[in-house]
Amino acid sequence: MVQRLAGAGIVTDRRVLRALGAVPRHLLVPEGLREAAYREAALPIGEGQTISAPGVVGAMSQALELGGRETVLEVGTGSGYQAALLSRLAARVVTIERLPQLAARARSVLGMLGVANVAVHVGDGTRGRPCDAPFDAILVTAGGPEVPPPLLEQLAPGGRLVGPFGDRREQRLLRVRRTETGELLREVLGRCRFVQLVGCHGWSG
Repeated sequence: MVQRLAGAGIVTDRRVLRALGAVPRHLLVPEGLREAAYREAALPIGEGQTISAPGVVGAMSQALELGGRETVLEVGTGSGYQAALLSRLAARVVTIERLPQLAARARSVLGMLGVANVAVHVGDGTRGRPCDAPFDAILVTAGGPEVPPPLLEQLAPGGRLVGPFGDRREQRLLRVRRTETGELLREVLGRCRFVQLVGCHGWSG
């Protein structure tokens, strides 16, 4: 998988490639789908949610431009795979999942993997986590109509937010940078399609 992504130029950051190679993706998908875990495809994880394809996860992780000392917020824990990758790329990860069943499962698997720098919380991720802000980077793993304002407010100067935003059928993957002076610079990284971002500042479900 790692060689495929590197060879195709999808992921070029060596730290991200090492993280992809180190996290056992097959342990973060349903047991019946483990043979398909490393294919370039999204897979169902229950509760109407999915785990994104390896290339998508790798590209989004790379877009955060992490150096290793950051505090990162992830909106949409899902299976915990993205959080496991981020745990190897940043100092601290705060991840929010709206579905208690998925949060509990992710917390259990991350514990089994020995991941100690990820805190899993149940709640509305579109509100962020003000008590842990500001964040050096924020990753949104579900498609919303627009970037939730609370997330922008919780983004530190110099920070990056990456996520899919648009309509319910298709989104644009955006990277938003907050400059040291507070200006927000937006960049379109490509087109994509994610499950819906549900919450106060997302879709109603």
